[in-house]
Amino acid sequence: MPHARKSVTAAQVADEFSRTAKVLVRHFNERLGEHGVSTPRSRLVVEVARSQPVRLTELALAVGIAQGTASTLVDALVRDGLLERQASADDRRSVLLHVTEQGAALAQEWTAGYERAAEELFKPLTAEQLSALVDILRTLSADEAPTADR
Repeated sequence: MPHARKSVTAAQVADEFSRTAKVLVRHFNERLGEHGVSTPRSRLVVEVARSQPVRLTELALAVGIAQGTASTLVDALVRDGLLERQASADDRRSVLLHVTEQGAALAQEWTAGYERAAEELFKPLTAEQLSALVDILRTLSADEAPTADR
């Protein structure tokens, strides 16, 4: 006799999502730690490499952190020689971020490590489950997607 499926509340889903998010963060931090970098620092360097030149405000928005946090991290990444600041040709008061040669090489290494960690984490899911999960997550985050006017 088939079992009746138990009703799940939104709060239970949120709890499971929160637990899973912590597992994801811990796993990515462990894998990226093997490369000597934290997830926030790697995300900034990779994003600058992907979208350079980029302003600090745009970078913070793209990676989903506060501008003050981004500024502190960027300062450290500039000191470490991974990013550099350059005045905008259009507006000398505006500063644009670029990745250095060393930063670009590390961004590629970190991206590969991130992709391997993601493969490990999501290996138990079928292609259909992964597709469904992406659809669900996009639906949940649709109102939070960065826009040019934000």
